[in-house]
Amino acid sequence: MENYFQMNWAVRQVNAISSLGLAHIGDGAYELMCRAYLCEKGDQTVLKLHKDTVHLVKAPTQAAFADKIKPFLTEEELGFFRRGKNAHTHAAPKSASRIEYAKATGLEALFGALYLLGRTERLNELFAIMMKEDA
Repeated sequence: MENYFQMNWAVRQVNAISSLGLAHIGDGAYELMCRAYLCEKGDQTVLKLHKDTVHLVKAPTQAAFADKIKPFLTEEELGFFRRGKNAHTHAAPKSASRIEYAKATGLEALFGALYLLGRTERLNELFAIMMKEDA
């Protein structure tokens, strides 16, 4: 039986998945990390948790986070990001520009690839950079 919480695919398996497929799985992994992060912060109402989660998963926020972590990415990680960013999406939400939506899709594809590769430590490193408040 596959352990879907602890994936450990080979790079060739991840490369066989479409860019939007990677973004699909990365969207879920990223949102779960956001929810856990917000719960860890402590005493909040469910409504506040929901609003804060929605803010973190919006394309403009994801695009800003993509810009923030880009200097820390390896060549391989940049490749996964570019695959998602350059994917042919059919529509962007009204709350985001096409550029923001493309960057958000790139971030999700990166998170999807790292999740499937079982690189949870790296996911946590990148997520910590994104959540770090700039001084």
